[in-house]
Amino acid sequence: MGAPLRVALIAHDATKNDMLEWARWNRDLLSRAKLYATKHTGELIGSDTGLHIELLLSGPQGGDAQISAMIARREIDVVAFFWDPLATQPHETDVRSLIRLAVLHDVAIACNRRSADLMISSPLLRSVPVAS
Repeated sequence: MGAPLRVALIAHDATKNDMLEWARWNRDLLSRAKLYATKHTGELIGSDTGLHIELLLSGPQGGDAQISAMIARREIDVVAFFWDPLATQPHETDVRSLIRLAVLHDVAIACNRRSADLMISSPLLRSVPVAS
């Protein structure tokens, strides 16, 4: 058996409930992955689901930037980033950087529940090469 899938979870305030419902629905799969999350998202999901999540900083304090750096170092395989397209974020440059780096480094990124559902249920996910 290979290394576990490394998944980053991020949700802006307006999308945290969607992220929580998504994590509940996919708890079994997520329980087999190495999970990272920005602080408030990770605390919410971890306390509700019992999943072990490595907490990073909150988004505005640098959590998005931490995940961007992990993407650049090839330490993340999949990102579920439920962002709010209607709200102005104080850390907007970090948000854009995270999305740009995921695309640049060919890391799967889902930006809403529908795309996350499609990504996590894809049979191709089982063949994602995990970098060491």
